[in-house]
Amino acid sequence: MPGTTRNRRRAAELCSEATGTPYRTCLNWASQEMISRTLPVPDAATADQRTTESLMVCELADGLRESEQRGGALFGFTRARPTRTGLLLGLHPATADRVLALLLPRIDERYGGLRGVPGLRLVPHGRYWALTRVQGNAVVHLAHPDAEWQPELPVHGAGLTQLWRRNRHRLHPAESARLDDRTGTGGDAGRATAQDWLNSRLLRRPRLLGLAGAAHGAANTYTHGSGQVVVEWCCGVERGDLERQLRASGLAVRPDGIREHPRDRQTFTDRVAMGGAHVTLRKAVCAYPYASAASASKAGPR
Repeated sequence: MPGTTRNRRRAAELCSEATGTPYRTCLNWASQEMISRTLPVPDAATADQRTTESLMVCELADGLRESEQRGGALFGFTRARPTRTGLLLGLHPATADRVLALLLPRIDERYGGLRGVPGLRLVPHGRYWALTRVQGNAVVHLAHPDAEWQPELPVHGAGLTQLWRRNRHRLHPAESARLDDRTGTGGDAGRATAQDWLNSRLLRRPRLLGLAGAAHGAANTYTHGSGQVVVEWCCGVERGDLERQLRASGLAVRPDGIREHPRDRQTFTDRVAMGGAHVTLRKAVCAYPYASAASASKAGPR
């Protein structure tokens, strides 16, 4: 049917634009009803997978600030190949080692507490590297443009204990405690679940998120204490255009099991909300050192 064909093609276009997955692959997914025009990027099917991806986003948003980002890869990834059972991410070569250093769990005695994603472990997997969890079946595969790439992995020392090295097959008590904190009950737990959905979806849409960093190669990213991601940028894509593209990719489509929250119906100038969770998109005046000179050059002589 013509309408069905148009919808499948549009779903494939949205999927490819958001993830960097080849259009023909996305079109095949649409033909198999793995994606739709409403939800053109596959969601992670399990809570464990979504939690892992969400925790990765939080660590990278706070740790990989704009001074370290390259090529608009705000979380260090240039493309994604998402499926319901896992996720393959393409590493930006300039930040690949830094990404692993931020994600792998460690005890930091200098600044206190656990850093990184609790329970995350790194294992080679054919031509990829795999980030797995000690408990559960979550997995995120990492691909580097150099097939011979070997990561420069962080080591013990200077007040750091690399738990992923010392506790290969079991959780450290600090990791268990951090994970237990996320499994409460009540409204806060519900919002945390919704935030995992949103954050996981952000990780699966690197090409769209990269629009915020396209002009300068970077953007300011950070999170609030409950995991809400904030993305701030100055030049390039307009805020409303980025929100429309993210919404078209299914970012804020409410999944089964996530209740509508009054916050979802409120009109915010800088938020995309779903199930009481949200991501903040904020565009500001350019503050880069060369901004004034560039503006003067465009204006020409007086």
